[in-house]
Amino acid sequence: MATLEENKRVWDGKYKWPQGGDEWSAAWGGARMQWYGTLLPRIHDFVPADSILEIACGYGRWTQFLKDLCKELTVVDLSASCVKACKERFADETHIKYFVNNGKSLDMIPDESMDFIFSFDSLVHAEAPILKGYVTQLKRILKPTGIAFIHHSNLGEYPIYSRITPFSKTHKILAKLGVMEENIHWREGGVTAADVAAHADANGLRCISQEIVNWGTKKALIDCFSVIVRQDSPHCHDTEVIRNPRMMEEADTLLKLSKLYEPNTAR
Repeated sequence: MATLEENKRVWDGKYKWPQGGDEWSAAWGGARMQWYGTLLPRIHDFVPADSILEIACGYGRWTQFLKDLCKELTVVDLSASCVKACKERFADETHIKYFVNNGKSLDMIPDESMDFIFSFDSLVHAEAPILKGYVTQLKRILKPTGIAFIHHSNLGEYPIYSRITPFSKTHKILAKLGVMEENIHWREGGVTAADVAAHADANGLRCISQEIVNWGTKKALIDCFSVIVRQDSPHCHDTEVIRNPRMMEEADTLLKLSKLYEPNTAR
């Protein structure tokens, strides 16, 4: 739904980052609850790791946790303002490297250098060629035993969203009828979980697992978490896919728990 140029314009100036990106975790009760309640349970077997790469770091919402799980952390973003914010936020950390890229290249990352590659709540906005370009590069930069956890769009599974203009009169009518979701959260309509898995296979990689989830939606499973390894990895096996329509129930539960167990967190 968004071009590379639109992503750069939005994240490198138009969007003001009022809570440093943590505002995007409000439905979970904050970034800490989302990390410990949703993310860490899914990636705990992959960390700690000697070297971690975070693609599209934003203002460091997940960097703040990843930095304590590795000896070397590399963060990359197309937004110079985001990278600048991370440098300032983590100025005391000497083991973090920062790069501004062109929104598609990981050429600055050495071959076979990464144990764990992470991207969450960012590449969901990437056009299919951009996402596939990032996936292709994983083969080169992952260590033979390395693992990538990539959060991306699955909106392409629902072609109606590519045919109907978002927030148009037709869209609003169909949303009221329950045919379409009211908000698809700027997801890319040209990406599906199946396409990502097939692209990985064609480039010496394997999606060993895919969790297809709803994201601020009632029925449509518009997002996917793909775990990707090299085909010569000891972790490589046939793809396992689950469809999880209860992601937002998970968020609701964590939001309620945050009020009990994080009473001093600003809301």
